[in-house]
Amino acid sequence: MNPRKETPMRFPPAPPTAPLRLVVADDNPVVRAGLTALLSGREDTTVVAEAADGREAYEAALRHRPDIVLLDVRMPGVDGISALPHLVRLAPVMMLTYSHETETVREALRLGAGGYLVHGEFDTEQLVRAVRDVCEGRPHVTPGAVRALLPPAVVPGASAHTEPELSTLPWEMSAKTLSQMQSSMGQSFRSSFQLSTREAEIMDLIASGMTNHQIAATCFISEKTVKNHINHIFAKLHTTNRSQATAKWLGVA
Repeated sequence: MNPRKETPMRFPPAPPTAPLRLVVADDNPVVRAGLTALLSGREDTTVVAEAADGREAYEAALRHRPDIVLLDVRMPGVDGISALPHLVRLAPVMMLTYSHETETVREALRLGAGGYLVHGEFDTEQLVRAVRDVCEGRPHVTPGAVRALLPPAVVPGASAHTEPELSTLPWEMSAKTLSQMQSSMGQSFRSSFQLSTREAEIMDLIASGMTNHQIAATCFISEKTVKNHINHIFAKLHTTNRSQATAKWLGVA
């Protein structure tokens, strides 16, 4: 007798995973529009609301109950740091900002931010991976924020005799963990633009919203020199205006 042939079991296909729902809070409309375009055009993420300051971000989070809030630090009205303690009660929060000062990074993480990404230090896939990590409770930090977290003893050029105080770091990270996180994010894509040190400095100021007059005063140069630098910057970034240049420089173009 032939053994009875068993019919293979057929399992129904796994249901599609719903995309992560995001609120994007940034006072720069170019950044907001760029992030929304990037993250809403994917199967795994979608932007359900935008906000121009911390108050709008909180109201949007209350209304939409997103999976995560992407939050800028410096915004008019209610800034990101002020809104953070209220937002983390509603959803995980990842700082997505241009600010990487030590006190700002530490304060954001102390107040409950699940991650800290500095513009210009990630591409779209790295951003999406960071969003997913923070939603699942895994902290994510880009190199600029890592450097702000590291004590002087493990920062290049610091004295070798300084003892690290790693116990004071948010999340109780070790220097090894931070180093691994820094290398995992890769090098800043900005180097591909081949801007000079001065041009990069001026592009940073443009992205922060400064006028030519303000840039000239900050850099102690004439406005004519600022205009010359900006022309060179636009040529290297293949852009024709400040909005396009800012979007490219911040990685949201």
